[in-house]
Amino acid sequence: METRYEKLERPRRLPDEIAARLTRQIDDGALKPGDKLPTEQALANDFGVARTVVREAISQLKSDGIINSRQGVGAFVADSGTRTVFRIGEACFAKRKELAQILQLRTSNEAEAAFLAAAHRSEADLDAMNDQITIMRESLEKSGAANGERRYEAERQLYRHIARASGNGFFVDFLGMLDGRIDQSLRSVAIKNMIAVESRKEVLAEHEAVFEAIVEQDAEAARIAARTHFANAATRLINRANLADV
Repeated sequence: METRYEKLERPRRLPDEIAARLTRQIDDGALKPGDKLPTEQALANDFGVARTVVREAISQLKSDGIINSRQGVGAFVADSGTRTVFRIGEACFAKRKELAQILQLRTSNEAEAAFLAAAHRSEADLDAMNDQITIMRESLEKSGAANGERRYEAERQLYRHIARASGNGFFVDFLGMLDGRIDQSLRSVAIKNMIAVESRKEVLAEHEAVFEAIVEQDAEAARIAARTHFANAATRLINRANLADV
């Protein structure tokens, strides 16, 4: 009887593993530009390896422009704009995949919430939605992480208002559960993705189409517009899976 086995994955070299872990801490915001890394000896003790292993990992990060060193002072996290090579670890890909799956899951739910909101919205609901659209529109004229987070929050609040306007509290609860999952471990990835591909006029137009259909009480148009946006958002995230979060 023939027995087939799957090929074994080669274990990652220790310097590569340490470099990947430090990069992950930087990408997650645990280490920020300008932060000083622990000494080679401290890192060696933490990872349980020889200093030569840590030294090779640090050398790799220096070569990639992820960290820089100051003679007699130590190694520091470099500004993201100085990176010369993009290395995306498995954890980063996993987080993007999870975020894309959440966007895909939201597609149908947001479409139905928008459909109901078009029929049940009040003037107060429309005012609240319009406030968030205004913030998103203003954000197109600015840059930076703080502005990206502001736009991210405005989009989140827009669809919370739509869920409330639907008259079905379960849409609100479901959206709150998904937002909580994002806040738990995906918020940084979501905001970076917002800055990279969601802060554009054509994306704003997708949100405006949802809002305008709700204003006009065109339930089917609101459903289609919401479905279109979230399907497009998932596709945009998946299509940039080979790009680093910078």
